[in-house]
Amino acid sequence: MMATNARIAAVSYLNTIPFIYGIQHEGNLRADLLLAPPAGCYENYISGRADIALMPSAMVPTLTSTNIITDYCIGSSGKVRTVVLLSNVPINQVRRVFLDAHSRTSVQLCGYLASNLWHIAPEWYDLQDYSQVAFAQKDDAFLLIGDKVFDHEGLFNYSYDLSEEWNRSTGMPFAFAVWVARKGTSYEQIDALQRALTFGVESIWEAVVEHGFDQKHYNAYEYLTQNIDFVFNAEKHSALQKFWNAGLKVEPRSNPG
Repeated sequence: MMATNARIAAVSYLNTIPFIYGIQHEGNLRADLLLAPPAGCYENYISGRADIALMPSAMVPTLTSTNIITDYCIGSSGKVRTVVLLSNVPINQVRRVFLDAHSRTSVQLCGYLASNLWHIAPEWYDLQDYSQVAFAQKDDAFLLIGDKVFDHEGLFNYSYDLSEEWNRSTGMPFAFAVWVARKGTSYEQIDALQRALTFGVESIWEAVVEHGFDQKHYNAYEYLTQNIDFVFNAEKHSALQKFWNAGLKVEPRSNPG
């Protein structure tokens, strides 16, 4: 038994419940979990509140004294479904893009696709107030991530799945978040986390039921087994290298109101 609990920052979305389930039920890992949206996960790690984190992949190059750990990620090899750009006009007519404030990776991925695939240069704005989505001007688009996307499916004329668009542009899968640990984190904790994540990924149905997602209007099990790809393999690592090397930075302005 380990002397201290691992302090782990993870994401509070459906796509991480297999990880959460594994961390809570695999006997060898004692952990204090800090749950937040992806941007909050990053804050919890850099502030020192956590030593291990499910880190938005766009932020990994900015981290110091940190290693990528485990064979797991939040990834997708095709349509991810919960990272989408929604609009009522085709992408080449979009003039303003409102970017989900909960996201870091998806914002930069949107910038990559705007530059390399869609060939548009929109005005970027921060989206903090989600009620604004209901008041879209004709040439507005909204980047939404996470469980809230399920509530917006079918409400716009156009929906661009960012994982699918990345795949169309590069032929590669994508990893939206990877596990990282501060240098000096014990091998025992990292090992125990790896086992816990394996247990969780092998217990997806149990995780869905325990967290009440079997009662939702969408099929959570289907999403977790068909849209999310949890294995962090060499191909996803290469995809991230390509993404990082592009060096794009989208800096959204505050809302025009």
